[in-house]
Order: sequence, then C-alpha cells, then structure tokens
Amino acid sequence: MKTKKEKTEATNILGLPVKETEVIAAELNILLSNFQIYYQNLRGIHWNIRGKRFFDLHVKFEELYNDAQLKIDMIAERVLTLGGTPLHTFEDYIKNNRLEVGKNVSKDVDAVQLIMTSLSDLLKIERVILDESDKINDEGTNSMMSDFITEQEKTIWMMKAWSEEEI
Repeated sequence: MKTKKEKTEATNILGLPVKETEVIAAELNILLSNFQIYYQNLRGIHWNIRGKRFFDLHVKFEELYNDAQLKIDMIAERVLTLGGTPLHTFEDYIKNNRLEVGKNVSKDVDAVQLIMTSLSDLLKIERVILDESDKINDEGTNSMMSDFITEQEKTIWMMKAWSEEEI
C-alpha cells in the first residue's frame, strides 16, 4: 500500500522521483563537463611530458586518459538513462568546469600534482551526486559514483606515493 507522499510524488519509468532525478542528471552533466576537462588535461600532459621519467609517465597518462574516456561515456549514458540530455559542447564544458586547466605541463611533478588536484575536485562533485542519489535509492548512479570514488582515491594514493607525499 502506498503512503500519502508516494501517491502524490511523480516517479519515472525507473521508479525514481522525477524532480530529484532531474537534479541528479544536472549534477551528472556537471561531472561530465569536468571529466572532459580532466581528459583534455591528461591528453596534454601525455603529449608534453619530458624528462627522465618520460617512458613510465607517458604510458601511465595514456592509461588514465583511456579510463577517463570510458567514464565520460558512462556518465553520459547515465544522464540519458535518467531521462536527461548529456552536455556535449566545449562551451558547456567550460561553463561548468571547476578544475584547473593544465596548459603546456611538461614537468613530471607538475603533471602528477595536476592529476591529484583534478581527482580531488572530481571527488567533491561525485560525493554530492552520491549523497543525492542515495536519498532517492538511485542504485545505478550510486554504484557508478561509488566505483569512481574508490578508484580515484586509490589513484590519488598512488600519485602521493610517487610524489613521496603524505595523504
């Protein structure tokens, strides 16, 4: 039997409340925009890295941008699943960007620091989405955010270890 609140609250085909789902889709579009900036940063440092650690870092940065590209697709598809339209213009990405844009980063320490800072900023966005999706039992978004967060926290830890910094 439905409660009075459940009777008045509109749900979508997924059984999620419409208004809250629209908010989550909008937040996912912000994450999508920021992941696009992160991806471009990774491409730039992959192309421009120099120095004695070139061979190791060049490969690692390629691994990271390939992973980011997969996540971008997952985020866009989640927006679509929730009934939204994924942002897809550079204008939208820049408008919603919260990350530092790395330009001509060629030093290993600067590149790793940019990655750690970017991941930290992405984590902030993801935790907001995780909190909001948890409130409406949106397990699909919840699961995706949890997986992203776990993986990015580990990457930050590894980058900190490489930098010989404390967490």
